[in-house]
Amino acid sequence: MSKKNNSKENKNCVSIGGQAVLEGVMMRGESSMATAVRDAEGVIRVETKRVKPASKRNFFLRLPIIRGVVSFVQSLFGGMNVLMRSAEVYGEEEPSKFEKWLSKTLKINVFNIVGFLSVVLGLFLAIFLFMWLPQTLRVLLENLTKTTFDVWAKNFIEGGVKLLIFILYILLCSLVKDVKRTFMYHGAEHKTISCYEQGLPLTVENAKKCKRVHDRCGTTFMIFVMLISIVVFALFESLVGVHLKGIVRVLLKVALLPFIAGLSYELLKALSKTDFWLFYPLKIPGLLLQRITTKEPDDEMLEVAITAFKKVLEMDADPTVEEVNFVTPLKRNQLVENVKKTLAEKGITEEAESEWIVSLTLNVKRSELSSQDMVSASLVDKINKVVEKRLQGFPLWYCVGDVDFYGYTIKVDQRVLIPRPETELIVDHAKKIINENSLVLDLCTGSGAIAISLQKETNATVFASDLSDKALELAKENAILNNAKIQFIESDMFENIPFVKFHLIISNPPYIKTDDIKGLDCEVKDFEPMLALDGGADGLDFYRIIANLSKNYLADNGVLLLEIGYNQANDVCELLKDFSSVEVIKDYEGRDRIIKAVV
Repeated sequence: MSKKNNSKENKNCVSIGGQAVLEGVMMRGESSMATAVRDAEGVIRVETKRVKPASKRNFFLRLPIIRGVVSFVQSLFGGMNVLMRSAEVYGEEEPSKFEKWLSKTLKINVFNIVGFLSVVLGLFLAIFLFMWLPQTLRVLLENLTKTTFDVWAKNFIEGGVKLLIFILYILLCSLVKDVKRTFMYHGAEHKTISCYEQGLPLTVENAKKCKRVHDRCGTTFMIFVMLISIVVFALFESLVGVHLKGIVRVLLKVALLPFIAGLSYELLKALSKTDFWLFYPLKIPGLLLQRITTKEPDDEMLEVAITAFKKVLEMDADPTVEEVNFVTPLKRNQLVENVKKTLAEKGITEEAESEWIVSLTLNVKRSELSSQDMVSASLVDKINKVVEKRLQGFPLWYCVGDVDFYGYTIKVDQRVLIPRPETELIVDHAKKIINENSLVLDLCTGSGAIAISLQKETNATVFASDLSDKALELAKENAILNNAKIQFIESDMFENIPFVKFHLIISNPPYIKTDDIKGLDCEVKDFEPMLALDGGADGLDFYRIIANLSKNYLADNGVLLLEIGYNQANDVCELLKDFSSVEVIKDYEGRDRIIKAVV
């Protein structure tokens, strides 16, 4: 952004302009635009777009007056589109049944159609209020006074009526609560731009001190359009020399409107570049009317405007900054479809994944996902972040952040192995062995899932150990989360275990062969902790330690329960041959899953 000296002060020269929208502000710079809206939950949502710089437009479109017409058209249609988008963010009323049918049948964006129709209807209303009505009232005055006004008198009378209608229209609008808030955001927009132009740091406190009126404002532009139209219409009628009236005269005014808009744009642009006192009278009408169309904003509104402004500064300065879309409230079923589509585009086609992500994040049953209940923007945002992590390859449950194990919520991340459903079987068998008077040791506890489940289900005294201090941190969090009373010990297997006699030692130790790890799914080998996977060259390193030392820690008739790999039963049984009895327990799919050994 270039800088120059203005009136002995160093000020920032900026071409950024803005527009107040529903609960927010849009700022537009040289090559980008950003809209910031505070949603119903109080969160500032931002949407950014890249726009074609004026310097790269067709030469013809950059010509004086022509460029003003282009800017006028962009403001009409682009401004309405931004306004409609801000309404989506704030969670305004849902589309009607007809709008839904139209969108589904014709495959069109209803909001775009509504925006277009709003502009068209707005133009017709403007033509009626500011062209047809003043002309009709002037004709009525002529008839009442039996006077025929000349060309200049006609246009000055109509222009005066037009200005009066415009001012009354704005005053009436300002009485509406939502419009008043929009005028406050209009003030926030001006104060933010002025703050930057004065070279002040963009903070709420600095912006509050700045004026809420500004030379480059749409209100001033509208005043220029009305004033210039008086002169242009009068000159044109004088040159034509034909007495025009009725609809023909209105159509002529409509035809001349783009030219008048172009002239008004050039005047606004020129006056905004100077503070010379001689031109100040030309600015006064617009600045006075801005006292109505802008109101003093509160701190939160200034924060929104500053957010949009800073984003435009960032994007104009760095063309690599990517566009972002608003996070808006969505219906639950639509949210599921969006997640499903996003995952499918990256090759994740398992339908259950999208349903799990949404249901777990919203804490609803999968059977309830077809509901059309609205999901707040904050929850949509949370789900989008989960999806983003999933697309980076993270396992589903790391993305979600927790997993259900034996009916208990277990938080999981890359510090621990994700508890598998099949491990619940070892808890089933452990419950048959112990009671509230039992002492239990969970070796290699990881997330603490087994220890927590057993303590909650039996009220036994449970010790849980792990070599990883990071795993123990998370296991302790899980114990607190589930109100489970566990005594955690940082220990390399039995190294720091108190020498007491346990009724049960239970463990799901690392049992993958070192060389087999590289063949595991990427989600496992690249994200889950290697310490919880690698069981040594033959996968039996930890079973050997347990077989050699566990007897020293087991009471008479104490039980050892071990989860094993699908093909390790014989080897582990051989390691435990000194126990009085050893039993292999199969899982529900008929595979060897658990070894039960009794002292």
